Amino acid sequence: MTPSQTGAPSTLARAPVPHAPGAAPTGQRWRVLALLFGISVLNGVDRIALAVGLPVIGQEFQLSPAVQGIVLSSFFWTYCLFQVPGGWAVDRFGARRVLSLGAGLWGLFQALASLAVGGVSLILTRLGLGLFEAPMMPSASKFTAAWFPERERSRSITLIDAGAPIGSAIGGLVLAELIALFSSWRIAFFVVGAVTIAYAILLYVRLRSRPDEDPRVNAAERALISARMQPEAIAEPVRYMSRRTFAAMIVGRIGWTMIFFGLATWGPNYLAQARGFDLKSMGYATFAIFMAGGVGAIVSGALADWLQRKLPRDWAFKILFGVSGLVVLGGLLLLPRVSDPVTAVVVLSVLVMFHFFGSLYWTIPAMLAPRERIGVVGGVMNFAGTSSGIAAPILIGFLVQWTGGFDAVLTYFAACAVVYLVGSLLIDFRERRVLP
Repeated sequence: MTPSQTGAPSTLARAPVPHAPGAAPTGQRWRVLALLFGISVLNGVDRIALAVGLPVIGQEFQLSPAVQGIVLSSFFWTYCLFQVPGGWAVDRFGARRVLSLGAGLWGLFQALASLAVGGVSLILTRLGLGLFEAPMMPSASKFTAAWFPERERSRSITLIDAGAPIGSAIGGLVLAELIALFSSWRIAFFVVGAVTIAYAILLYVRLRSRPDEDPRVNAAERALISARMQPEAIAEPVRYMSRRTFAAMIVGRIGWTMIFFGLATWGPNYLAQARGFDLKSMGYATFAIFMAGGVGAIVSGALADWLQRKLPRDWAFKILFGVSGLVVLGGLLLLPRVSDPVTAVVVLSVLVMFHFFGSLYWTIPAMLAPRERIGVVGGVMNFAGTSSGIAAPILIGFLVQWTGGFDAVLTYFAACAVVYLVGSLLIDFRERRVLP
C-alpha cells in the first residue's frame, strides 16, 4: 500500500510524483516561473504606485517638483544599497524564504504609505519598499539556476524581467482606476499592498527553493533540469572581458537605466502636466506605454536567438542595440514637436518598446565574463544601473522646477539615449578566450 493510500500526512508531504519508466517530465518548473513572473509584475505595480498617485498627492501635500523628485528617488536609496546584502541573504537563507518574506514586507510598506501625512512619511515608506524589493532579482536568478536547464534559463529570466514594465503598465491602469473608484489614493495604496502580502503567502506555500524539495517534480523533470547543454571540456579555455568592454557595458547600462527610471518615476506626471491627461486617461496611457516595453523585452530575446543563427554574435547584438538606441533617440527628439496627446502616447509606446531591447544587457555577464566572475560582473552592472535611479528622479524634478516644463527633461533623456547607444556599440560581443 502506498503512503497516499494509508493517508499518512508526513509521508505524503515528501512523496515523489509517481511515474512510470520513460514517463514525460512534469512541468512544475513552469509553474514556478509563473509564480515568479507574478511577483515581478506586483513588484512593478508597487514601484509605480507613487508615480501614478503623485499628481494628486503632490497637490494634497503641497510638494514642489524638486521635493517630488526626492520622494521618488528615495526608493532607490535602499534598493541600490541592499542589492549585495539581498543577494547574500538569498544564498544564506534560501530564495523561497527571502523572496516570500521580502514580498510580504514590501507589501506592508506599500500599505503603510496610505497613512502618510507628508513628504517625510512618504519617503520612509519608500525606503522600506526599496529595502525589501532589493532581493527580488537575486532570488529570481537563484530560482532559475536551480529550476531550469541551461537551455531554458535565458528565456526564463527574460520573462521574469519583462514583469517590471508589464507591472508598471498594469499598475498605471489599476492605480488610476482604484483612485477614481474610491476617490482616494490612500485606499488604492492599501489595496495594492494587501494584494502583495497575500501573494507573498502564496509564494511561501507553493514555492520550493530546489526541485528535489518539491514532491510534485518527477524523476524525469529532475533529470531534465540537471542536464547540461554539453559536457564540460577538459582544460577548457578561460573567457575574459576586456576593460574597454566592461567600461562600455557599465556606461551603456547607465544611459539605459537613466531613461527607464526617469520614465517610471516621472512618466505619469509628464502625461498629466505636459499632455493634459486626467487620472483615468493617464492610467490607460501608462498601460499602453509600459506594456509596449514588456513586449519589447520579450521580442528582443527571440530576435537575439534568431539573429545569432544568421549572423556572427557581435553583429547580431550590435544591430539590435543600434536599432534600439536610434529609435529611442529619434522618438525623444520628435516628442517636443508632437502637439497631439494621443500621437505623443503612440511615439512614447514605440520608443519604450525599442528601449526595452536593453533587457538584453542581462545576457552580457553570462555571455562574456569569466565563469567564476559572472556574478560579480552582473552585480557591478546592476549596482551601476540602479544607482542612476537615485539621480534621475531628483535631476528631473529640478529640471521641471527650473524650466516650468518637460522639454528640458526630454533633451536630458535624448542625451542619455546617446550614451546608451554609444556604450552598447562599443561592447565587443565576440567570444574571447585564453588558455588556462
